[in-house]
Amino acid sequence: MYGHEETEKIIKHELCHYHLHLAKRGYMHRDADFKSLLAKVGGSRYCQSLPGAKARKPQPYRYKLVCTACSTEYPRKRKADPKRYRCGNCAGKLKLVALEEGKGPVT
Repeated sequence: MYGHEETEKIIKHELCHYHLHLAKRGYMHRDADFKSLLAKVGGSRYCQSLPGAKARKPQPYRYKLVCTACSTEYPRKRKADPKRYRCGNCAGKLKLVALEEGKGPVT
């Protein structure tokens, strides 16, 4: 869709991931090894999205952690174990509450 040159840059990008992974060096986008190799070979860091491709819809908050001491709320998109966390303001215990209608606190 974007031509031979753009396709070549994307293939170089993917080959950099593969080469660095096999060499047991930093192959992730954030790694300096990856960034420097990509610059050397002339691969692209980013690619254009295809026209007509659906944009990802942001996931809604479905839960919240609520502090039992100070009532601070922490919105969550996924279910979390409240026993693993404490309130950032007062270090109080947290409880998990579902935000969907008709549901009370989750135990």
